[in-house]
Amino acid sequence: MKTVTFPGGESVPALGQGTWYMGRNPREKAAEADALRYGLDLGMTLIDTAEMYDDAESVVGEALRGRREDAFVVSKVLPSNASRKGTIAACERSLGRMRTDCIDLYLLHWPGSCPVAETLEAFERLVEQGKIRRYGMSNLDTSDMEAARAEPGGEAIATNQVLYNLAERGIEWELLPWCRDHGIPVMAYSPLNQGRLRPEVLAQIGERHQANRYQVALAWLIQRDGVIAIPKAANRDHVEQNARAAEIAITYEEMKQLDRAFPPPGGPSPLAML
Repeated sequence: MKTVTFPGGESVPALGQGTWYMGRNPREKAAEADALRYGLDLGMTLIDTAEMYDDAESVVGEALRGRREDAFVVSKVLPSNASRKGTIAACERSLGRMRTDCIDLYLLHWPGSCPVAETLEAFERLVEQGKIRRYGMSNLDTSDMEAARAEPGGEAIATNQVLYNLAERGIEWELLPWCRDHGIPVMAYSPLNQGRLRPEVLAQIGERHQANRYQVALAWLIQRDGVIAIPKAANRDHVEQNARAAEIAITYEEMKQLDRAFPPPGGPSPLAML
């Protein structure tokens, strides 16, 4: 599987696993944890979660029972908790829910009222304490990333997780090139636009690759330089379908077809968020 490299040299698969909405139904937790474990078996070793995602962190903890070393775990602190003390306390709660002693990548979920300098100070403290290995941001536009990077500790920002898919390509105008220029990978959440990718060209391209439209959309995304996609799958069949996307090579002509159906941005636009 294609990999993407963080600042500092560690590489992760370009295709990971998301957990948004997991843990909401107690009766589904066992199947969700099983799906995450199956994803690990198929090479999708990056698992993304957050304290905001209901009880998803506990599902991740169950999935990682006896397999912590197989996974690269990402979680996020809510902006309302992102003060110096609040970030550390939130991280400790996340560690407890996931039953682990370290988070591989810890993110600020989106900008809030707490100064980012405080959050970065807390992130650095957590690294010193061995509770996180690296840190980053989520839902920051270019100006926010520039401001964060200028703060003490900002040069160590390892990623920016943003909304990015065929239907939401606004980051390609400025933010994605900026991140590439600074060696900062982009993590694409909602890579399938919550299942709302309808143009027939996806099905046509899929037929050539013996794939469905969603696999084509994922393949398009992970072929882009410096991009990690984190689709959610709550059962083994769906996990296997997502993993198959890593085997699809979209051709240059197919890329042009997709550009016609999903035009790239023609100018700057506000950062899209869910």
